[in-house]
Amino acid sequence: MNFDQFAPNPRKTTSVRRLGTVDVTRLRDAALGLPETVWNAENAAKPNQFDTLGRTEHVIFRMVSTFADWRESVDGPLWREWRALLEPALAAATSGYGYARGAFPRIMLARMGSGGIIQPHRDTNPAAKWPHKIHVPLATNPRVAFFVGGTRYHFTEGEAVEVNNMGPHAVRNGGDTPRIHLIFEYYDLDQPEPAWIDPLCAELAGADRGVANSTPAT
Repeated sequence: MNFDQFAPNPRKTTSVRRLGTVDVTRLRDAALGLPETVWNAENAAKPNQFDTLGRTEHVIFRMVSTFADWRESVDGPLWREWRALLEPALAAATSGYGYARGAFPRIMLARMGSGGIIQPHRDTNPAAKWPHKIHVPLATNPRVAFFVGGTRYHFTEGEAVEVNNMGPHAVRNGGDTPRIHLIFEYYDLDQPEPAWIDPLCAELAGADRGVANSTPAT
């Protein structure tokens, strides 16, 4: 199915939207202190195993239940432990949107080692079309480059930025230290949903039932 036919949220940025500075001191210390065993276990279990992400590692605090729909999410095993650290940063980064009721369907840490590359790509799954995609660097270096639509950016520690995930974007860490970002999605629960989401979910559910019904019993 070609998901390009489904229009994204018109409120999303078409380039980069700088949201201000967030105090990430405690969150940064906690991320840098995560044992390698935790990074390894979380990264091995993550559902976003996409080739374009290269060797970038992730710790998933919350993830959409299906890549077709942003309205249902599942909390990861570390959410309860990290909630008190994450929620102030999430609130500070999104305060400028002015949403009375906002939701965070995906929340994660992403660590890119020295020399790491995320290839140019677009987030084409339907669940990425509606929420704002926001990055908050927790640890970085001057040689980390974030490319959005062919333009090179460098985001400093604590700088919250919404990026255009509907267009080509890529990352390169040319420095000697890892880059760690808090990455999350955010949307307005009071904004009318797009007309295409419920028919799409019904169609995909029907296709799944058809596959299940055609599978021979063993």
